[in-house]
Amino acid sequence: MRLFILLCSMYTPQDEKRLYEQAKYLLKQDGENAEEIMVQLHDVINYADWKYYVQNQPTLSDSEYDALFKKLVHLEEKNPELVAADSPTQRVAKGLSERFPTVSHLVPMLSLDNTYNADDLTDWDRRCRELAGTDDIEYCVEPKYDGAGISLIYDNGALARGATRGDGVMGEEVTTNIRQIRAIPLSAAFLKYGVKQIEIRGEIVIHKKVFDAFNKQRVAEGLSPLANPRNAASGTLRILDPSEVRKRGLNALLYHISSYTLTEGASRPAELATHYDALKLLYSLGFPSPAPDMKVFTHIEDVIKYCHDFEGRRDDLPFEVDGLVIKVNDFAMQDKMGATSHHPRWAVAYKFKARQATSKLSDVDFQVGRTGAITPVAKIEPVHIGGVTVTSVSLFNEDVIREKDLRIGDTVLVERAGDVIPYIVKPLAELRDGSEREIVFPTHCPACESKLERQPEEAAWRCININCPVQLAEHIIHYVSKDAMDIRGLGAANVQKFYDLDILKDIPGIYHIDWSKLKGLEGFGEKSITNLQQAIEQSKRQPLNRLIFGLGIRFVGETTAKTLANSVSDVREFYTWDADRLSTLEDIGPKVASSVVDFFAREENREVIKKLGDAGVNLLNEHKGESAADGELAGKSFLFTGTLSHFKRSDAEKMVEDKGGSILGGVSAKLNYLVVGEDAGSKLEKAKKLGTVNILTEQEFLALVN
Repeated sequence: MRLFILLCSMYTPQDEKRLYEQAKYLLKQDGENAEEIMVQLHDVINYADWKYYVQNQPTLSDSEYDALFKKLVHLEEKNPELVAADSPTQRVAKGLSERFPTVSHLVPMLSLDNTYNADDLTDWDRRCRELAGTDDIEYCVEPKYDGAGISLIYDNGALARGATRGDGVMGEEVTTNIRQIRAIPLSAAFLKYGVKQIEIRGEIVIHKKVFDAFNKQRVAEGLSPLANPRNAASGTLRILDPSEVRKRGLNALLYHISSYTLTEGASRPAELATHYDALKLLYSLGFPSPAPDMKVFTHIEDVIKYCHDFEGRRDDLPFEVDGLVIKVNDFAMQDKMGATSHHPRWAVAYKFKARQATSKLSDVDFQVGRTGAITPVAKIEPVHIGGVTVTSVSLFNEDVIREKDLRIGDTVLVERAGDVIPYIVKPLAELRDGSEREIVFPTHCPACESKLERQPEEAAWRCININCPVQLAEHIIHYVSKDAMDIRGLGAANVQKFYDLDILKDIPGIYHIDWSKLKGLEGFGEKSITNLQQAIEQSKRQPLNRLIFGLGIRFVGETTAKTLANSVSDVREFYTWDADRLSTLEDIGPKVASSVVDFFAREENREVIKKLGDAGVNLLNEHKGESAADGELAGKSFLFTGTLSHFKRSDAEKMVEDKGGSILGGVSAKLNYLVVGEDAGSKLEKAKKLGTVNILTEQEFLALVN
């Protein structure tokens, strides 16, 4: 019996400890007994996947998991004749070059009849009892997940085919993409129960947090967000590049066994007598299923009460649900009741209140964000959706307006799913009467009238005036922060208070505060005022790189600020630099160069720099081009990623620079060392792909610099 199957059926804390110890043991093994080690690696990796994707209880760290996976890949490369079809490595596949072929489902994927209230459920219960010929009926109730329907076929325990729902009779064959979803086992012990072939129905879903993060990334990249997790799941299943499917973080929930064929001489296992037991079986074999959330009732009144209670906590679930599914539990009774051409008579969906509605788009406001981004916000006639009244909906950027062809006066379809912000799905163009008006995007900032800028490959228009009143408080907060000018005693709360009281109006105003206005303010006694005065005075002597970072130039972080500062003797030299010259500097690409040129070209920004200089703030770099060239790390470049536990990132970077090394802003062929903390992300993956970067733990980094 394979370890994976045993543990999925009845794991204990001792089993988990054994798994961890076995993982440690396997990492130390060499190439001897390769076949045995590979089989054990299959088990450990599959079990780790099951705990992570199905149980949501990781047992191994990412680095330990990656090390095990790499070891398996290495052994398979050396022993290709031993590669098993259900190896965890076989999820990875090359991209598809053609459209997905169409295949027939073994059993049609019917729709469900819908109910919306207690009367509907009572009537359905009456029909069930009439069809079954008995009042003794068990009902199994489970969440109705809002995702993309799929059908999986396993032959002799191995995943043979995955297909979309399609029209219910025919679907698209997407096996390659299904294999990228780690929650779906590539093999399972069906033969142990005498099952030769089995067809399982389910739903591809996306965790709410994963979906929200994905949408935020799309908005950051200038793309319009997806309307809901269902669309995201369905669209991802049909992507031709499996590696992209793998990145999307899809999950699955298998909720129905539609058919099965037994091996010769086998009788139906007891686990396949009822729907509840069948899904418990799937769950024990490592499949994600609704088993933990299923309830069995013998009276429809209890079902109705459960439906009402469940709807009130639908948003607490990790996945989107749009209702509950009530099924007759006994399979033999299901067969007796049969189905129409549209839906099974033994199942019904209780649908929750709609989260879509239509409204009229009456106007669009253009709002200036604290980072200068201009966001169009649709004003719609009040409409009740998902328990809230919606009157405003973000349109994100100009491209979204153009792509959807939205117009003032349109009737629009508005959706709100869970805690996701309201979203305009589309205009109902067929309802237009000719009175609708084009939405005109502004060319100048609504707050300060400065001309808006839009970087190449960005969707957002921005106001980059450092004195824009909407952004001023945020600019000042950044300027005084610890990593910039480090003015202690002037944190975010105090900046906002001074700004609201008209004590502080702009960045140069920091050096001209009317101290008499602070007397009497809560938290500002004589000592506090003296300390703040000293901190402001000390900030005038900060090195140039801190000033450049504090100015809040878009895309210029601490590392880039150091590169810029080290290239000039006076910050005002940048007034004459162009993008080509900036691009010659280490780790500065076209996007950063363009942003720097735009910032220093603006007269209002130059005026701020002049006022800072007049106030005594250091604008010079007396050590231009100097570095610790003779240090032990001279000529070596470093980058830090993830959460560091032994030291602050700024302190670690200073350790490198003090020994002659340099800090890069991103992973590239020029990078020598990537120091990895906890929860490292894309930088680590990119470094691994490059293959030329030395990847260090914090302890290894400390050993190197010491």
